[in-house]
Amino acid sequence: MSMENLEIVASRLLIALLAGGLIGFERAYTGRPAGLRTHALVCMSSSLLMLLTVFQWELLANAPLDTVRVDPTRMAQGVMTGIGFLGAGVIMKDKFTIRGLTTAASIWITASIGIILGMGFYLAGILATALTLTILSFFGWLEKRIPSRSYSRLVVRFKTRTVMKRQELNELMKQFKIRGSNPSYKWEEDGRYLEYRMNLVTNHANNYQKLADYFAGMEDVHEFTIVPISD
Repeated sequence: MSMENLEIVASRLLIALLAGGLIGFERAYTGRPAGLRTHALVCMSSSLLMLLTVFQWELLANAPLDTVRVDPTRMAQGVMTGIGFLGAGVIMKDKFTIRGLTTAASIWITASIGIILGMGFYLAGILATALTLTILSFFGWLEKRIPSRSYSRLVVRFKTRTVMKRQELNELMKQFKIRGSNPSYKWEEDGRYLEYRMNLVTNHANNYQKLADYFAGMEDVHEFTIVPISD
């Protein structure tokens, strides 16, 4: 391989290292499981594998032409298949919530950027890196401020001598901008407690915290749980 090509290879790997490092820095800064090193290695390794395809004519200069096939998409498919396993490793289910989807997606786009840079499409790779950082940082900030429906399951037990009526419970939840549906009722411990069960929905998840604080301060409430659920 000529010195000119060596410089090209080095520049592509360094740019891939920088692109992956920038994305990884954002992930590490926000405390995600796959951070600076993971993203830098993913981007650089993807670029490195694509270089094998780009420069295979020079690496196999003496090989018969009919034994060398130039198809960069096959290498790209292999890279993305391997990245799928790595991305799946950062997705975790914590009770009723799933974490790591954004990090898995960031690993996937980092591999794609590495492939593009390995092929020599610098402008596309740099633009994709900038857009990825914008999505991870600014869109993350924006996502937290967009109202979105949050669903939960409420179980609350009242002492029978001071049972809150269903209508009163509805009015209470309205104060916290929460709607209830599918109610059920059950006597517990030989009629000592009346248990309400219902599904809740609100446009701001922190409303559940306010409702929980209110229940915690009520002497009439024996115990309660508010558990996130899917729609």
